[in-house]
Amino acid sequence: MPQKTYDVILRGGVLANQDGIAPRDVGIIGETIAAIGDLSQASAGEIIDCAGLHILPGVIDSQVHFREPGPTHKEDLETGSRAAVLGGVTAVFEMPNTNPLTTTPEALAEKVSRATSRMHCDFAFYVGGTHENARHVAELERLPGAAGIKVFMGSSTGSLLVADDLGVTEILRHARRRAAFHSEDEYRLNERMNERIPGDPASHPVWRDVETALTCTKRLIAIAREQRARIHVLHVSTGEEIAFLAAHKDVASVEVTPHHLTLSADEYATLGTKIQMNPPVRDKSHRERIWLGLDQGVVDVLGSDHAPHTLDEKAKAYPDSPSGMTGVQTLVPIMLDHVAAGRLSLQRFVDLTSAGPARLFQIARKGRVAVGYDADLTIVDLKRRETISDKWIASRCGWTPYHGKEVTGWPVGTFVRGARVMWEGEVLALSTGKPIRFLEAL
Repeated sequence: MPQKTYDVILRGGVLANQDGIAPRDVGIIGETIAAIGDLSQASAGEIIDCAGLHILPGVIDSQVHFREPGPTHKEDLETGSRAAVLGGVTAVFEMPNTNPLTTTPEALAEKVSRATSRMHCDFAFYVGGTHENARHVAELERLPGAAGIKVFMGSSTGSLLVADDLGVTEILRHARRRAAFHSEDEYRLNERMNERIPGDPASHPVWRDVETALTCTKRLIAIAREQRARIHVLHVSTGEEIAFLAAHKDVASVEVTPHHLTLSADEYATLGTKIQMNPPVRDKSHRERIWLGLDQGVVDVLGSDHAPHTLDEKAKAYPDSPSGMTGVQTLVPIMLDHVAAGRLSLQRFVDLTSAGPARLFQIARKGRVAVGYDADLTIVDLKRRETISDKWIASRCGWTPYHGKEVTGWPVGTFVRGARVMWEGEVLALSTGKPIRFLEAL
């Protein structure tokens, strides 16, 4: 039987969990979920009225770029994680293309040290796979705070790149955990440089075309099969890749992004370089086929690919403009708006943002609301209508491609290991972020 006294009780809300959606209270002791169910007769140091709200397992954004160390005029670990918790995100996986690159034990330890008790959410950092560290990835991917190995097969922001099959083979030969890939063919990108039209960001998806993505993903799958390795294909942007990856789910998991599910090439006319991303936002037919892949279960997780640049940098004429946009703070409201529109069920959203990441990456004590798990909770109002604005964005760069977009569904509260770090748009707690733990690295 549940005990009678807790540190915190969330009372009167509807819990959306891996086992269904129903009215249930949640009791918290310390950093841990201690009871689920009818706690109307229990007492607590703090009782939070969640009437009219839904309680979700804490949202995990498994792809962000917080720029630290390096170009912290765009973002740093504190501002990026502040944006995360304001958007209802309780944990993030941060990428290795910082300066210096996160490719050594020392660089990883430095990031973990910078983040601990300074980030507002929990965190893990990818280690960049390179030709130089390929033989050591089995040790690197097990270090404290490591999300695993990340490989760029096509050049994007920063200088991390392993374009050749031999280099990828060597990394996967030694990897033991699921390795994540930016899958664009560097050789084709170089061949097609003249497809870029100066001043016209709409030529970005012409340069980085479907074949650039699909060719690389086919190469990657062949190597993964040969090496009997598990891989994770990041930010899939083409309908062709979705169809191809559906036949290879035994070795490959699939991430898609809110921007590839929401935006289309039509919006280059109004948003210009603000939606310039790698891989690109494409025409509506790809968006619809990505949605089909999500509906059919081909897609495993959502990642925002939060990759901020300043407005001054984005104002440079294409192709001198950098690729990347904010996303960690808008992931929850943009996707809840799709829930409100009937495009996505709430339980599928939960699977994509908590249960899915926990399952793929073997995260310890996260990913569902269960007794003994970390008390990571995202509290949302599914009926609340708000207009996303640049003013709301906490990222240091201070803008969003969704400025002016009205959405239905909004993050009201964020709990990280029992601490109420955000409520009604205000960050309440001191920075308490800790490294995420992984079962394969314990």
